[in-house]
Amino acid sequence: MYERKLIDKILDNDNLNQAFKQVKRNKGAAGFDGMSIEDLDGHLLKNKDEIIRQIRQRKYQPQPVLRVEIPKPNGGTRLLGIPTVTDRLIQQAITQVLTPMFDNQFSENSYGFRPRRYAEMAILKALDFMNDGYDWIVDIDLERFFDTVHHDRLMNLVSRTVNDGDVISLIRKFLESGVQIDEEFKETVIGTPQGGNLSPLLSNIMLNELDKELESRGLHFVRYADDCIIMVKSEMSAKRVMRSATKFIEEKLGLIVNAKKSKVIRPNDPDMKFLGFGFFKDYQAELYKAKPHQKSVENFKYKLKQLSRKNWGVDTKYQVERINQLIRGWVNYFRIGDMKTLLGKIDSHTRFRLRMCVWKKWKTAKNRRKNLIKLGMNKSNAYKYSHTSKGAARTAYSWVLTTTITNKRLAKFGLISCKQHYSKVHV
Repeated sequence: MYERKLIDKILDNDNLNQAFKQVKRNKGAAGFDGMSIEDLDGHLLKNKDEIIRQIRQRKYQPQPVLRVEIPKPNGGTRLLGIPTVTDRLIQQAITQVLTPMFDNQFSENSYGFRPRRYAEMAILKALDFMNDGYDWIVDIDLERFFDTVHHDRLMNLVSRTVNDGDVISLIRKFLESGVQIDEEFKETVIGTPQGGNLSPLLSNIMLNELDKELESRGLHFVRYADDCIIMVKSEMSAKRVMRSATKFIEEKLGLIVNAKKSKVIRPNDPDMKFLGFGFFKDYQAELYKAKPHQKSVENFKYKLKQLSRKNWGVDTKYQVERINQLIRGWVNYFRIGDMKTLLGKIDSHTRFRLRMCVWKKWKTAKNRRKNLIKLGMNKSNAYKYSHTSKGAARTAYSWVLTTTITNKRLAKFGLISCKQHYSKVHV
């Protein structure tokens, strides 16, 4: 189907340059060899021709990925594999060429790691199904998906589209490059490391088989990478689909379904969480709507708390910039959710914590008096309250700071309001 040798397209200068720029944009930590993103340019100047020659002769050997553990907000850890920056560049070059070949084979109901598709589109599609009466949800949890992918099954699926043996060989080498855990090397006989540039495409190739099976049964579903929910009209149907889908995933795809975390559930159940969103029924409009899940809200509040610690010895301007960065990212992601009231409360608490930080940074009574006068308080009150024995929290709540470090002043200083930003981006 694809007559031109794909390896030539992958190793084309323009494609490699584009991959190099993308790897630099992605940033990320150094891999097993310790080489940073900043070192990659110089490394390629010296070694690019040799790397290309090795790939063409099938002699290139990817380095083991560096295994790190990322804490999850709800406890536990996620295993992440960090390839070297050179391997990330090659994986990115492969991904850029293969993505257009595979993407048109993927389901309309698959949204993860695909061009011009986003998490909010998956949520809106799920809401469409729920509001069409498919409001019993089969929530399937794949256990350690990236660690359990069967190499032979995956490569068989890849080779149905990719008929260049050099490319097939190179991809398999990345799958089998092994992982480095502390001082120990471990072979990878199964799995595709979560964290590699090629892994999202490979996961979609594997799970496209599940999509095709669900479509052949006429089921309504939404999938984002390894997060998949199937929506049906009754509890009985949901239980039947859970059994049959689990059987297909485990027997045909060789993956593991986590029976403890997989569940049949209603959209407005507090335990229903998909891509960080929860759902609720607006009984006036008779519609299901999305909102940030309580766990997502708690995680957001925790991060805000960390950035507004009163003992964090950084400049207030920098502190505000970091808070703003977090607010923009979080509100932009959840912009389709219903959360105006929630954001108003978070704004109020964030301003309180920032006032507390400022009071703490003023340190001495003399400095506090000088700043209170500068902010409009008369000298007598400024002297009196600069010597207060109240702690930073009580002072931040009191009129002493709410009438001097006002909401308007904080906004002029640059602090973003979650609620106002939400009003701008909400769709």
